[in-house]
Amino acid sequence: MPYFSYSDDEIAALAPKDRKLGAAIARIGRIEREVQPDLFAALIESIIAQQISAKAAVTIKRRVSELYGGITPEAIGALSEAQIQQCGMSHRKAGYVKAAANAVLDGSLDLNNLSQIDDEAAIKELVKLPGVGIWTAEMLLIFSLQRPNVFSYGDLAIRRGLCKLHGHKEITKAQFEKYRKRYAPYQSIASLYLWHIAGESD
Repeated sequence: MPYFSYSDDEIAALAPKDRKLGAAIARIGRIEREVQPDLFAALIESIIAQQISAKAAVTIKRRVSELYGGITPEAIGALSEAQIQQCGMSHRKAGYVKAAANAVLDGSLDLNNLSQIDDEAAIKELVKLPGVGIWTAEMLLIFSLQRPNVFSYGDLAIRRGLCKLHGHKEITKAQFEKYRKRYAPYQSIASLYLWHIAGESD
């Protein structure tokens, strides 16, 4: 799998915007996070992964791929919800997966167009799908489309990273928006470092 792409020039532009984040970037070094450039596969994988462990999600994705010839709209669209569910998903989640495949096949979701429109418009299109909320759409923008300027208030780990970095007990929406503006236009890169910081032991 490829990694989220960013340059030293982007880091050099981001680091001075926040002294503490800049120091963390210098300490941590380059972060390599895998991305899934196949947007449909990324969409299905994100639905599968909801509310289950990473290990369980990997197992289910492998079953779907091995049993039914890959994670493509055509392969998933040819299955019944019961067949999808047999891979280890709940009935509801199997319905979400089937609905996503059908949306691509009938043209109501144009994946090629998503790569051409702006972030807000892409999120609006993605959340039309059952089982896809704003956070899931934002993660698809980062980890599939590699959009550089996404900062998710709905991501608990990002908020935790901000708290640890800046000594907040909690982050209000107003404070979060302050950081969002500060980190633009490289919010996705800031997110990578805040995720790392959130996962560090105290």
